[in-house]
Amino acid sequence: MTPVGLGIGMTSQRTRERLIQRLRDEGIRDHRVLDRIRNTPRHLFVDEALASRAYEDTALPIGKGQTISQPYIVARMTEVLLEGGPLENVLEVGTGSGYQTAVLAPLVRRIYTTERIQVLLDQARRRFLSLKIRNVITKHVDGGLGLPEYAPFDGIIVTAAPHGIPLVLVEQLRPGGRMVLPIGEREEQVLVRVTRTAEGYEHEMLERVSFVPLLGGVT
Repeated sequence: MTPVGLGIGMTSQRTRERLIQRLRDEGIRDHRVLDRIRNTPRHLFVDEALASRAYEDTALPIGKGQTISQPYIVARMTEVLLEGGPLENVLEVGTGSGYQTAVLAPLVRRIYTTERIQVLLDQARRRFLSLKIRNVITKHVDGGLGLPEYAPFDGIIVTAAPHGIPLVLVEQLRPGGRMVLPIGEREEQVLVRVTRTAEGYEHEMLERVSFVPLLGGVT
C-alpha cells in the first residue's frame, strides 16, 4: 500500500509548493502559517473524488451544504488571528471538515471547536485522530452561542458568516483577545478582525470574502 501523502501527484511536494507560492503572491507572509499549509494533508479533508483538486486554491464541497475554505482564506484568517501574539485557548466556531482546525492546532496551546452537524464532526474527529492532533476538544453544539463554560478565550475564529458581529462571542473573549470572522449576506460579506476592549470592542474590516451562512441549532 502506498503511504498516505507519498507517490501520488495530487499530494506531491511540487504540487504543495505551487500552492505555497500562490499564497505568497497573494500576500501571506507568516512563515509559520505557510509551513502549516504546506504540511497539512488537505486531500485527507475532502471526498476522495475531489482529492485531485485538494491543492488548488479553491473552496470545495464537503457535504451537508458546507465547504472546505480555500487555502488562502484559511491562511489569511490564521495569520490575522496570530498577529496579536501567542494564543493559549482558542474557540473555533464551525469545525466543518477539520482543515482549519488542523492548520491552526500546532500554533496554539488548545482549540475548542464546535460543529452543529454531527456527521461532519465525526469525520473531523477521525481525521484528528489519524493525524495525531491531540490539543483539540470537539463539541457538537450550536457554536453561534460559543462555549461560555470554557471562556475567556484568547482568540476566536468563525468559519461561517453571521449577519453581524455576535456580541455573545465578543463577551467570551478576554480583554485584548481577538476574533476573526466573516460577516454579512452572501454577496456582501467582509472579513473582520474584532478586538475586545475594556469598553466593549473595536473592529477592522479586512477584505471581501464568501462563506456559507452561520446557522443555529444542531443536526
